[in-house]
Amino acid sequence: MKGLLALVFAAAAVFLAPVQAASMDEEVRAVFDRYVAIQNAHDSKSMRNLFVDSPDFLWISRGKPIWGREAALKELEERYKGTWHLEVDRTELRVISVSRRVAHVYATTQLTAGDAGAKPARTRAYINLVMVKKPEGWQIASVLPIQVPPNGAGKTRRD
Repeated sequence: MKGLLALVFAAAAVFLAPVQAASMDEEVRAVFDRYVAIQNAHDSKSMRNLFVDSPDFLWISRGKPIWGREAALKELEERYKGTWHLEVDRTELRVISVSRRVAHVYATTQLTAGDAGAKPARTRAYINLVMVKKPEGWQIASVLPIQVPPNGAGKTRRD
């Protein structure tokens, strides 16, 4: 009887594993979609719930590290006074499972940004987010954009 139960549990694990992976992918994509919508709405209060409440939260912005959720939110509030809009190339969006509770999100984006009253610039970037699953759901632990060279060098290619 024990052998039969072990076999049933093992079979269930094999068949349920892909379902769990798909569910994780969907959950992470939904949080990423909220991240983009909140960015475009300039809603720093909602962004607070997406960022991990930790001094180890990291956002690389304009070539410098911004450590901690509060510092990142303060910086975003300043940016939101001007032009700040993200467009995501959904065909390039990838969710990479690092573990059951950690995911890496990669997406090609177009950021239109500029200080208040200034002409905004458009920058293409590969955005990389590390997300962690907390009891309250998936949250962003780091935002690491990599600017795409203007000449198009570095264009992604799938082998």
